[in-house]
Amino acid sequence: GVYSELGEKQKALEYYSQSLPLSRAIGDRRTEAGILLGIGLVYSQLGEKQKALDYYNQSLLFFRAMGHRHGEATTLNNMGGVYSELGEKQKALEYYSQSLPLRRAVGNRSGEATTLNNIGGVYDDLGEKQKALEYYSQSLSLSRATGDRTQEASTLNNIGLVYSQLGEKQKALEYYSQSLPLSRATGDRSGEAFTLNNIGLAYSQLGEKQKALEYYSQSLPLSRATRDRSGEALTLTNIGGIYLELGEKQKALEYYSQSLSLFRAVGDRRGEAVTLTSIGTVYSDLGEKQKALEYYSQSLPLSRAVGDRSGEASTLNNIGLVYSELGEKQKALEYYSQSLPLRRAIGNRSGEATNLYNIAYAKRDQNNLAEALNDIESSIKIIENLRTKIASPELRSSYFATVQHYYEFYIDLLMQLHKTNPKSGYDSKALEVSERSRARSLLELLQESNANIREGISPELLQQEKSLQQQLDAIEKQRIETISTPNANATKIDEIDKQRLALLEQYQQIQAQIRTASPRYAALTQPQPLTLPEIQKQILDDNTILLQYSLGKYRSYLWVVTSTGLTSYELPKRADIETAARNFRDAATSPLQRDIPQQVAEASANLGQLILQPASAQLGNKRLLIVPDGVLHYTPFPALTIPQTTGQNTNVPLIASHEIITLPSASSLAILRQNYGDRKPPSQTLAILADPVFSPDDERVKGKITQATTEKLEANNLGLNRSLRASNRQWPPERLPFTRKEAQTISSLFPSASTRQILDFDASRTTATDGNLVNYQIIHFATHGMANSKNPELSGIVMSIVDDKGNLVNGFLRLTDIFNLKLAANLVVLSACQSGMGQNVKGEGMVGLTRGFMYAGAQRVAVSLWSVDDEGTAVLMQKFYQKMQQQKLAPTAALRAAQMEMMQEEKWKSPYYWAAFTLQGEWK
Repeated sequence: GVYSELGEKQKALEYYSQSLPLSRAIGDRRTEAGILLGIGLVYSQLGEKQKALDYYNQSLLFFRAMGHRHGEATTLNNMGGVYSELGEKQKALEYYSQSLPLRRAVGNRSGEATTLNNIGGVYDDLGEKQKALEYYSQSLSLSRATGDRTQEASTLNNIGLVYSQLGEKQKALEYYSQSLPLSRATGDRSGEAFTLNNIGLAYSQLGEKQKALEYYSQSLPLSRATRDRSGEALTLTNIGGIYLELGEKQKALEYYSQSLSLFRAVGDRRGEAVTLTSIGTVYSDLGEKQKALEYYSQSLPLSRAVGDRSGEASTLNNIGLVYSELGEKQKALEYYSQSLPLRRAIGNRSGEATNLYNIAYAKRDQNNLAEALNDIESSIKIIENLRTKIASPELRSSYFATVQHYYEFYIDLLMQLHKTNPKSGYDSKALEVSERSRARSLLELLQESNANIREGISPELLQQEKSLQQQLDAIEKQRIETISTPNANATKIDEIDKQRLALLEQYQQIQAQIRTASPRYAALTQPQPLTLPEIQKQILDDNTILLQYSLGKYRSYLWVVTSTGLTSYELPKRADIETAARNFRDAATSPLQRDIPQQVAEASANLGQLILQPASAQLGNKRLLIVPDGVLHYTPFPALTIPQTTGQNTNVPLIASHEIITLPSASSLAILRQNYGDRKPPSQTLAILADPVFSPDDERVKGKITQATTEKLEANNLGLNRSLRASNRQWPPERLPFTRKEAQTISSLFPSASTRQILDFDASRTTATDGNLVNYQIIHFATHGMANSKNPELSGIVMSIVDDKGNLVNGFLRLTDIFNLKLAANLVVLSACQSGMGQNVKGEGMVGLTRGFMYAGAQRVAVSLWSVDDEGTAVLMQKFYQKMQQQKLAPTAALRAAQMEMMQEEKWKSPYYWAAFTLQGEWK
């Protein structure tokens, strides 16, 4: 029995086979029956289901003959499990229903919990999710009452699976996170592997592919160690799915091939069917449509035989996709129409949305635009509902990114209808759909920022959050100490990074739990994106127009909105715009190209021609609010050029005629204004944090800064970028001497009584987070920035990492720290490298420092789009503040005036020096 639990099934059979004849020889029928039961269990786990049933039947006869109801109940339960795995769900229920009263009669509450859990599993497989949850709930209560933590873990895991299938991924993760430590505590490695696999699957479906792989990579060796071949096969299939979505099709096939062999070896027909469907999908993506259909045709009868309606629905949908791509739209619709009711019957809302999207796509291709519109709107309605069931902003964003193609299709369909019916308002509806498709998590975060969502939360949960914050601070300090060590150990750094990511994930999970439990959060209504009339009334004035972009696979769109009208334009496909945008960015920032005016001008004109020229006649000299999409989030619009007037060849930068501000969405500005509309202005004017201390070898650790030291640093560091590469090759970071001069120059423009210079050791994370910044109207950070595009939560600003005694301290102001700041600033300036960068999440835009400061209370944020030059930035910032303070210009006008002045100077005329900085947020 021990060897069986250790996964050494053959060794277990050897011992059972020695014990069985001995039991028979002495007439010990009770032991004989127990051995037969154990042998049956081993064969069941080895996939030899019929052989398992043979042994179970022998065992059952003995237990009944002896009146041993406990053994009888256990055997009946195990037989139910075999029939369930064979797809004979009703027969399984019959055996479970015989087992359950026997277990109750003998008072075996732990066994009763197991059978209730198993019955729940059958109802889950049959698609009766609510009934499944009822049985799981009964099982869970009994498991907890009896202290059976192994069974409790299993049931929690199964409840998570139900919620995952219902589309409630956040709730699923909560149950998995309860199950996992129980499995680990009881040493149930097979259960641990299964839960890790399920967590990976949830993250995969939420769009977090790398995170999913991490969990699968933990699950796989556990399944192998316990010889759980079915579990191993399941994880291999899921890993294959990740590689398929990442475009690595051959790698996906390798994993599916391993998985298929294992599923067949253990007789798991359900798993076999799922894997066959997955292989079919790879061949479909490779263009081998007939081969794909062959695999689907093998999978379909298997799914039907085992009663797996979810797998059947998925295969039918995939067959429909193949026929759609082969141009047989009607045949595709026939398969979709078979899949749809199955998904509705089992409550698979996400799958239902997918079916409706595919149906809409096929109908659109048949030129049945009106029906296609109804179907895509039904699909979008489901997606909107599923979004609200995810409490974590990060997971809500990643999930929304996975369904952006639905919105893209919806917009394109509306714009095609606009072509056929120009006066029916389809273009304004398309704009509103575009607004619904972007920055939704930011809207919700901004609305949440004014509500004290921690009020009414249990002290235990708040203490967990505080503890995790402290652990994150500690791991950050440990990381700094390790990186700062000569010949730093790369393996140790990797280990710390893994711990840091794990803690960050736990922190996000706790925050999601706080949101879920918060009465104030529950009372918040979902903020609705603005309609066209609301945009015109709330966001624009007569001198301000909105340019909103939507990039698509086949064509893109631009809507130009004025206070009185709307005009829409069809633009080239996404790929063409991406190529032109990257060429321009490379020309503007590459050391080999940025100082060659002709190359920069050509690249700028090419992009301007694609995305601005169609609307150039409407722009005049008005202020431009730009809502970018995709690659355009990285694009410095002020440096783009278009012909000045029709018929002229002279190209001038957009900034010459326009103030420019960028927005994540039009609706985000409306909520920002709500948040600070009745706020009392801070009493102080300017706080500037600059020239932190990064190294124990810094002159300031040994003595006070001298003018000679400053001049020496400036001489040695001309042209230094304010950047820290993600690889940490520049650790400890170089000092940025011009930031001190920048701080002193800017401060001199303001009355000293209302200005605070925070330099040297005081320019620390502690100072930034002590709560005093709430008293300042303008907050300026002049230091290194770190943009982490893979994990935006790890982006941040580098403050002093050394105290005045030379000790290393945590000086990294993380995005999570920024979210926890309390600010009332009308302007935050991040005079740092790539401070406007982050992860470009589909549907959310740039997820990085900007949204953190907006959440904290800033009206507008000035950020950079690339690694900026230290001296050039200091010059630009000096001019920017001069325009605001001496000429009393609003920040948008001041930034434009400063950038135009830079353009006129030979040393700074390249866009590289002046175009990186952009304002996001309020334009007034």
